[in-house]
Amino acid sequence: MPTSPQPATEAPPRALPEAWRVEVFRRPGAGDPEGAEALQAISELGVVGVRSVRSGRGFLLSPELAEGDARRVVRELLADPVLDEARLIGPGLPPPGVDAHRILVARRPGVMDPVAETVERALARTGLAALPDGSAPRALSFRAWEVEGSLSATQLKHLGRSLFANEVIEELLIDREELHFAPPRIEKARALTRVPLREAGEEELERISREGVLSLTVLEMRAIQAHYRELGREPTACELETLAQTWSEHCKHKTFTGVIHMDGEVIDNLLKQTIVRATEELAKPWCISVFHDNAGIVEFADGWDACFKVETHNHPSAIDPYGGAGTGIGGVIRDILGCGLGAKPIANTDCFFVGPLDLPAEELPRGTLHPRRILRGVVAGVRDYGNRMGIPTVNGGVWVDPRFVGNPLVFCGTVGLLPRACATKSVEPGDVVVVAGGRTGRDGIHGATFSSVELHDESVSVSSSAVQIGDPITEKRVLDALLVARDRGLYRAVTDCGAGGLSSAVGEMGEDCGAEVDLEKVPLKYPGLSPAEVWISEAQERMVFAVPPDRLDELLAVFEAEDVEATAIGRFTGDGRLLLRCDGEPVGELDMAFLHEGTPRPERHATWSAPSSPDPGCPEPDDFGEVILALLCRPDVASKDWIVTQYDHEVQGTSAIKPLVGARGEGPGDAAVIQPLESTRRGLAISCGASATRGPLNPRAMALASIDEALRNVVAVGGDPGRCSLLDNFAWGSCDRPRELGALVHAARACYEGAMAYGTPFISGKDSLNNEFRVGEETFVVPPTLLISALAIVPDVARCVTMDLKAPGNALYLLGTTRSELGGSQYLAQLGLEGGRVPRPELDSAPALLAALHAAIGAGLVRSCHDLSEGGLAVAAAEMVLAGQLGAELHLAEVPRELGEARCHLSAALLFSESCTRFLVELAPGDEAAFAERFSGHPCARLGAVGEEPRLRLLAPGGELLADLSWGALRAAHRGGFRG
Repeated sequence: MPTSPQPATEAPPRALPEAWRVEVFRRPGAGDPEGAEALQAISELGVVGVRSVRSGRGFLLSPELAEGDARRVVRELLADPVLDEARLIGPGLPPPGVDAHRILVARRPGVMDPVAETVERALARTGLAALPDGSAPRALSFRAWEVEGSLSATQLKHLGRSLFANEVIEELLIDREELHFAPPRIEKARALTRVPLREAGEEELERISREGVLSLTVLEMRAIQAHYRELGREPTACELETLAQTWSEHCKHKTFTGVIHMDGEVIDNLLKQTIVRATEELAKPWCISVFHDNAGIVEFADGWDACFKVETHNHPSAIDPYGGAGTGIGGVIRDILGCGLGAKPIANTDCFFVGPLDLPAEELPRGTLHPRRILRGVVAGVRDYGNRMGIPTVNGGVWVDPRFVGNPLVFCGTVGLLPRACATKSVEPGDVVVVAGGRTGRDGIHGATFSSVELHDESVSVSSSAVQIGDPITEKRVLDALLVARDRGLYRAVTDCGAGGLSSAVGEMGEDCGAEVDLEKVPLKYPGLSPAEVWISEAQERMVFAVPPDRLDELLAVFEAEDVEATAIGRFTGDGRLLLRCDGEPVGELDMAFLHEGTPRPERHATWSAPSSPDPGCPEPDDFGEVILALLCRPDVASKDWIVTQYDHEVQGTSAIKPLVGARGEGPGDAAVIQPLESTRRGLAISCGASATRGPLNPRAMALASIDEALRNVVAVGGDPGRCSLLDNFAWGSCDRPRELGALVHAARACYEGAMAYGTPFISGKDSLNNEFRVGEETFVVPPTLLISALAIVPDVARCVTMDLKAPGNALYLLGTTRSELGGSQYLAQLGLEGGRVPRPELDSAPALLAALHAAIGAGLVRSCHDLSEGGLAVAAAEMVLAGQLGAELHLAEVPRELGEARCHLSAALLFSESCTRFLVELAPGDEAAFAERFSGHPCARLGAVGEEPRLRLLAPGGELLADLSWGALRAAHRGGFRG
């Protein structure tokens, strides 16, 4: 049988560790930000009586180490003598008593411990300390928390599980000190295993797939059964696992490429009929490589190309937010490393969809983590991975909705740069298969198949081995070595070792020729893995290369110079077969044609009907100022500075427009702009568009609005809409339900319509289906969600504009038509209302308006520009006032609108509608005439002017004052409404 992950269990009692124990805490008065953050989190959990929390870093070192050496290691490597105080405790001795509860958190045996590996590597390299036999000491890391206060055992366990430990991968010890230090138990590798499949009935086939976490349907299991009946033998575990990974929804996109019956129409391959079709029909010459590599590639400048990929890591992030998001960003960085012959990552993006952060604990479904913990974890995961690799995180977003409780959506993206000559690759028979980077372990087993099924209330335990552990320092060394090897021409092809592990990486690279692999040559983190585990593990930071034999030694030397392990594990053949051996014995043999083309295409039925909820209209509030402040507090609108400021967006020195703009960084920039080459002032604008609320109401309008938003954002900063490419990321529930599938069809068709209307090709994408969480008989389904990412050329970064107001006396113009489109809006959500017309762009006029605005920015006519999105005109104007620390007075009577006779004077519709393709633009007085001339024929009107006093004044169509809000009130609402 395929390997099944074992549930996590509580750490059994054991003796105190026979090891040197080091605990490092901040000195009194030196500040303890992690302890302070933990104390705040405890308060937010409603636990009272805690006076203080102190955080510490812990290490266990080999007991054979001499005491003098142990003290030297602490003094010179593990503790800062200025900030820290350290405890050194001898083997088998308890730590000194403290007047506090102690919570210890350590990695479970066999789980990757990057901190400990770094310590071991440093000791081996520096010779700072050695054991009597001359070898370097072993190390293990842990965290220690000392909590002062009167707390019960139940409360302590609640805190430990809610805040400090993820028991999927970590041991939690409360007022106990028995940390483990022994190496993981060495298991004997299992011999060749065959799975009895040929005579199995339907129920048995279902059981094999379910218990083996294969995520294969009965139709697919029958196809495999028929294949092996023809061969006259049973499949091996390696073969069956390879088929499961390669045929998974995550890797094969079976829903998009299958057959769909909808309203009497047969849709054969939705992907090719919509998204791919648009790119093929547009046939932009600057699209270098689309849809078949690890990322889409477009022409940039001076012989260099740019590539872009966005991935999801939803299910792993639901179980382990920190590790899930960290390995999500690490995985998409590797997609860039594996694009063409390898690109240099130059920018990261992240988008998170989570449940309400103030969700009462009693409303949290069984088996789920609290949304607040999830958001903190995914932010920290992206932060630590990107910062440690030296890649700026420059763009993203956060959306909050109750339907993401239990199943968050985590999107991670990376932009890369590569020479034009490196945009293509090939594999030739005789090339050596080389794996480089991290070692292989049990982490990440069944990651691809796990992400292809719904979550449930026992996923945390039964799918624990699908959680991956990231090590960004290793990946940084892989990056450095790879770029040197690329520039020397030492390999012919490269890909990342991601979903499906070696099975997918080698299987895809060898699709057209064949490959043979000796699994015993794969470097392991620890012994005892079965051949199938070695083959499908998704252990992180690994790349696979096709290397000409005469370049092998030089390539291995390059990786050795960067302290990266690289190993030849096989070769590519010309026989069209995949042969797996272990210690010389065959453990798997598959025909490449069956592996890649044998998947039976599913046939599904789809339907769609709009929800029957009535249109709530646009009720007028009693107090417009109060509503505007409430909107600024809403999670989707409020400042994300507490997230953005954790990311390094200055590293690499290419940032032209940062995520936060204005003199004090108070404003949310519409898009990031980077200038990646010194040789040209050409730049790249990076943005996104999405909604958490519009999909259930109208998936077609939602998709079009998301495309329009992503384009508005890049155009608002100076990006060229005529040189813009898009990425699609669909996150849906189960498309076995006809209505979910119908929504997917409408959204995909909207992508075709939008791409053709705007002239913006899709260059890459990813779908993540089965985003559901089941508790007993109840299933929570995420709303249909489409993230659109945009990458646009900026002709000259010196012409870029930002959204902060620039000078008193300047004019404020509104571009675009305001309609009564509040379906899924922040305003209706604030009022607790549902329904309404979902915003959608006017495709016959919107592209021309974007082009005209881009030309005006390029001509230097625009001082500031901000697109209108969540919260409409009111929020856009408030954000510009906040960022510029200046005032704005707007007259709603001048707003270009199509509200209908009955609504033409409704101030709420004018202020809070979220109609597409609208901008608030600041102009110097001398540029107004030229600007108005450019926009003749477009909806364009002067609403007011910038004032000296920093406040927002809004006047109704009849002239009466609707709101007069000070900068301080706006700032307090914007910064105080959403904190993690």
